[in-house]
Amino acid sequence: MADGEPIRINKYLADCGVCSRRQADEMVAQGRVTVDGETAVTGTKVTPTQEVRVDGKSIKDDGKTIVLLLNKPVGIVCTTAEDEKDNVVKFVNYKRRVYPVGRLDKDSRGLLILTNRGDLVNGIMRSRYDHEKEYIVTVHRPVTQKFLDGMSAGVPILGTRTKPCVTEKLSKYRFRIVITEGLNRQIRRMCEHFDYVVTDLKRVRILDINLGDIPEGKWRQATKNEVYSLLKYAGLK
Repeated sequence: MADGEPIRINKYLADCGVCSRRQADEMVAQGRVTVDGETAVTGTKVTPTQEVRVDGKSIKDDGKTIVLLLNKPVGIVCTTAEDEKDNVVKFVNYKRRVYPVGRLDKDSRGLLILTNRGDLVNGIMRSRYDHEKEYIVTVHRPVTQKFLDGMSAGVPILGTRTKPCVTEKLSKYRFRIVITEGLNRQIRRMCEHFDYVVTDLKRVRILDINLGDIPEGKWRQATKNEVYSLLKYAGLK
């Protein structure tokens, strides 16, 4: 809740890790939530100075910035939608409400950043600077220099042309690629343009945050330096 700006009660409760926004709406409708001793209603807005209680228990947002680094496995969906049984928020099951920064499609794996700060998510996604993301890609047939050169130069997909990018052959069927965009299933579509099928796609870096040795399906807290780097990139430092 930046600078004391009022926010809706359902978002406040979600940000404090009490429940999801939908569940918060249900609690409000049931008369279980009060603000400064008054029963809250749908749409009630609160500030940090007000006292919020759920079932009589005081709820406080400590203002702590949370950043988690997840090694997302294949099959997990980067959404907060509660009707998606494999959504990433349920998978992480963190004690506070967190949101993914960008997306990593269901069939892909690797580094995903999650945070409780909406301004950090928006700052990273809307930054005027190039947003580097690095992937290790495995394809169904041998990687050639012609293919890598074509990928690097930019590829016509989705009614546009991708920006030039960096590629490097790693082995007969694997290559590294660094892109600065986030078009829908971009790398898969780029490969398909050259009649290559992606069999494995793993993100290993976002900006200067590396996946490192985080086991697949596990997450860790970002270090202070990593958090500072992300806040600075998002224009929040």
